Amino acid sequence: MPARLQEVAIRAGVSIKTVSNVVNGYAHVSPATRARVEEAVAALDYRPNLSARSLRGGRSGIIALAVPELAVPYFAELSQSVVRAAGLRGFTVLVDQTEGLPDRERLVLEGIRPHLIDGVIFSPLALGQDELARRQDRTPMVLLGERVEAGSMDHVAIDNVAAAREAVLHLAALGRTRIAALGAIRSAKGENARLRLAGYREGLEAAGLPFRSELVAEVRDFHRHDGAAGMARLMALEPPPDAVFAFSDLLALGALRACYDRDLRVPEDIAVVGFDDIEDGRYSAPSLTTVSPDKEHIARLAMDLLGTRLEERTAKGSGALEGTPAGGGSGGLGSAGPRDVLAPHRLIVRESTAGRGKR
Repeated sequence: MPARLQEVAIRAGVSIKTVSNVVNGYAHVSPATRARVEEAVAALDYRPNLSARSLRGGRSGIIALAVPELAVPYFAELSQSVVRAAGLRGFTVLVDQTEGLPDRERLVLEGIRPHLIDGVIFSPLALGQDELARRQDRTPMVLLGERVEAGSMDHVAIDNVAAAREAVLHLAALGRTRIAALGAIRSAKGENARLRLAGYREGLEAAGLPFRSELVAEVRDFHRHDGAAGMARLMALEPPPDAVFAFSDLLALGALRACYDRDLRVPEDIAVVGFDDIEDGRYSAPSLTTVSPDKEHIARLAMDLLGTRLEERTAKGSGALEGTPAGGGSGGLGSAGPRDVLAPHRLIVRESTAGRGKR
């Protein structure tokens, strides 16, 4: 027999109402209590009755997640984290791939089946802040990724500038003096790159190293072949860099291949740091030092923000199924304004900077 709400409450040592609040995504539950309930939900394999919940609260129990590329490991791993976080709250996730194309991203803004979807978690690449602010659909939406300006929707990101600065300072602390940046992008998709380049420059300044424009390698995208090509250009310099900070792990993996093809030793001849902490980097040879965004934390924050907006809609007596505004605002905002929340990150030191057996 499937577990009942009462059994979850007994195991977690809380009331049935508290369990209901957690699985329905309501935000006003303490972190410690939420953790106990989520542990009980997982242990008992509790499955909310989505049909009953829809009839009671005017919700479908379905949210959408829109990301640029599922073939990119970072977005695949992040999607998995969102699916887990949503599942603990009893939501099913529909995943859409936009490929970072403006038209596809506009479709997400204009509404993904608004009579089916309770809310949206969206990682845009191509659309700027002005276009995001003009959104008319009232379905609650949380943005993931990088924005320089405060916007009109809830938003979860990491501090890219601080993270990049930390990566560069790590390389400088190893005695590297010609630290290259691999990943500058001039297109509209380059918000990540602009922030990480700013952090790179801050790191050089803090380390007392000069900024040299020739050590900044531009790329078309954050893929492996872009990293290999950019690294080849850097190694043609005289003198070449003795370290490289790649703006993504895929770029760093491409850079490692370019070093191997030229019989360069990593980290003895050149140290390499990536960004994203994808699983591939843990198994590369050498294993990759990287900036690790806490993907599980990002997913939980996004679901907490979305849950708050859904709670506000329910309190106001309107919902996505009626297609009516819930307090105005292009992100389905109620009386509270948009919230920008930072998730934690950390630098994970592996063989590509520390050497084998010295981590």
